[in-house]
Amino acid sequence: MKPRRSPSLIFTRVLCPALACMSAMTCVAQGPQATPSILAPASTSAHQIYALSQFVLMITGGIFAAVGGLLVFVIIKFHARDDDAEHEPPQIYGSTQVELAWSVIPILIVVVLFLTTARIIFAIQDAPEPADALDVIVIGHQFWWEFRYPKLGIVTANELHVPVDRATYLRLLSADVDHSFWVPQLAGKTDLIPDHPNETWIQPLHTGLYLGQCAQFCGVEHAKMLLRVYVDSPQQFAAWVKNEQQSGVQDSTVAAGRHVFDTEACANCHRIAGTAATGSFGPDLTHLASRATIASGVLANTPQNLHDWIQDPNSLKPGVLMPAMQLNESQIDELVAYLDTLH
Repeated sequence: MKPRRSPSLIFTRVLCPALACMSAMTCVAQGPQATPSILAPASTSAHQIYALSQFVLMITGGIFAAVGGLLVFVIIKFHARDDDAEHEPPQIYGSTQVELAWSVIPILIVVVLFLTTARIIFAIQDAPEPADALDVIVIGHQFWWEFRYPKLGIVTANELHVPVDRATYLRLLSADVDHSFWVPQLAGKTDLIPDHPNETWIQPLHTGLYLGQCAQFCGVEHAKMLLRVYVDSPQQFAAWVKNEQQSGVQDSTVAAGRHVFDTEACANCHRIAGTAATGSFGPDLTHLASRATIASGVLANTPQNLHDWIQDPNSLKPGVLMPAMQLNESQIDELVAYLDTLH
């Protein structure tokens, strides 16, 4: 049985992106790594949403042109003249034709927009799942993303990897409050609601990096709950899967950092496959060093940023739920050196 979708799903999946297009016309897409924009669709469903938004803009643009043109015509033709006081204009008290026109035409426009939107909604949400589809469970946390690949035995965070030209079906769950999964170039918005599973799917047509973020206010750091979706070639995806299925690297040269991780509070919240660390409150760190960013896309994954993050995360992401680790400089340096080996 398919999960029942939330009442807001129809609006957030198609209508919101279509309306957002009107305010995004000043954005110029420069490729998949540019600022997120629905004006550069790169997946099957995103192309459908983009076509709908163009149709809506065409209709509403026509209305604007007609109303604006009539307004200009009236201002020019009936502007005040010197002899207006001598000649009273014809008085018209009602017109059946005019009243019918301004009632019927708007109704027809609304009906056309409704039917077109409904067709796209059902075409997207009722699309059959292909046999070779990739299944991913997406869990929204305050304020980061967890990605689980149940058939591949992979758990990762904040950076989603999917293959190009292949459907990926996303089961959306929330661990705490409402969130919303939105990568504008790949799909419409879909809410993550506690105890109410939702689902969406993407089928990217081009490789590259696509940016998105949580689109539902979920707390203090909502604006910094970012998304990165890597669309890989089949060979790249296979290599990524093989690497992710490996346990955490055991490097004797960073044993001191490993000891800090195991004996301090890190292991209570984080997991590293192949070690005793099995925490689930924070992101899985098994392959942390292979990710381009930390803090849910807020910071580049560099040793210095990782050092500052461990020392005082609240100074970089105010309101974050990760506490400042009470470690001295030497311990932090050792811990960073260890985490930097987790490729």
